Amino acid sequence: MNMPRSISLRPFILGAAAAAFSLVVLGRAQAGGSHHFPPVVDPLVKEECGSCHLAFAPSMLPASSWQRMMVNLKDHFGDDASLDPAVAAKITDYLVTNAGDRGGQRYGDKLLRGVTSDRPPLRITELPKWVREHRKVPDWEWKHKEVRTRANCTACHVDAAKGYYDD
Repeated sequence: MNMPRSISLRPFILGAAAAAFSLVVLGRAQAGGSHHFPPVVDPLVKEECGSCHLAFAPSMLPASSWQRMMVNLKDHFGDDASLDPAVAAKITDYLVTNAGDRGGQRYGDKLLRGVTSDRPPLRITELPKWVREHRKVPDWEWKHKEVRTRANCTACHVDAAKGYYDD
C-alpha cells in the first residue's frame, strides 16, 4: 500500500527516535537511583584526589567524615597525601559542601542510613549500606589482581567515574 506523497514519515521517525533516546537516558538515571552519586566536577578535586584513586563523589560520605579525612592527609590510609594548606582548604570546602548530609543529601541519604554523627566512618567501604550490598562478594574476588582493594570501585562498576554504581 502506497502512502500519499503529502504524508511524510520523517517527523514520526524523528519523534520515535527522540522518545527512545529519552527512555534510555531516563531509564539509566532511574536505574541508578540509589546507586547514582554525582561525580566530582571541581577540576582541583579531580586533579588532586583523582591522581591517586577515583575521586569519590562527596555525597558518599557525611561532611564530618570529609573534614576528619582532610585534616590528616599526612596519613591518608597509609600514604602521605599532604597538600598546600590553601589547596586542602578548597578541596575540603567542596567535599563538605557536597557531602551526603549537606548539598548531596538527595543522593547520599540512602547510603548514609545507619551512620551516626558521633563517629562517622572515614571509608565508604565501612558504611552499613556498602557492607550489605557487597556482602556476597567472595574474599577471593577482592584479592584479584584487577581489584586489589575494596576501594577500587571501577574494577566492578565500569561507570563509577560517571557516578553510576549499579551492576
